[in-house]
Amino acid sequence: MLDWAITITALAYVFLAAKERPSCWLFGIVSSGLWAWADFYRYNLWVDGLLQVFYVFMGFGGLYAWLFAAQKTGKKLAVQRMPLRQHAYLILLGLALALVLGFLFKKYTPTSFPYADAFITAFSVIATFLTIKKVLESWLYWIVFDALAIGLFWAKDAVLVALVMVVYTVMAVYGWRQWSKAISD
Repeated sequence: MLDWAITITALAYVFLAAKERPSCWLFGIVSSGLWAWADFYRYNLWVDGLLQVFYVFMGFGGLYAWLFAAQKTGKKLAVQRMPLRQHAYLILLGLALALVLGFLFKKYTPTSFPYADAFITAFSVIATFLTIKKVLESWLYWIVFDALAIGLFWAKDAVLVALVMVVYTVMAVYGWRQWSKAISD
């Protein structure tokens, strides 16, 4: 039952984010809270569990940015592109963060697949910040790292969660298309 609650709220989050609806963040907060519990107590994926806790807090930041930060400027937060050079810096940062997290979680926790979990987690953190800022390319990060997460959850016999990641990957393609249209409008 828990996996179904995670699934429904997670899919609602991604669909509403692709539509640029601020309410997406509320679904993301609920989904991430439930997912964190499952990661810590059911799947033994501690790095992903911490990522889900991070998502809960970022959900509040995203809600604020999409609703209230725009009030300061008098206009809606617009979808934007980010220069390739900044992506190169983010990729280097993500790789460094993944190595540090992987090492720490391998050494100090009983987590499964510490480096794979850390790699996906590090880049998911980056993708979250880009999503909050409505950077178009955030969807490319989500496509890649959601696809990689399929294998991680499948290996832990979290089949429903792995299937959610399949849908997330497809929804990220949809998000890319939707936000691309917003730029061209």
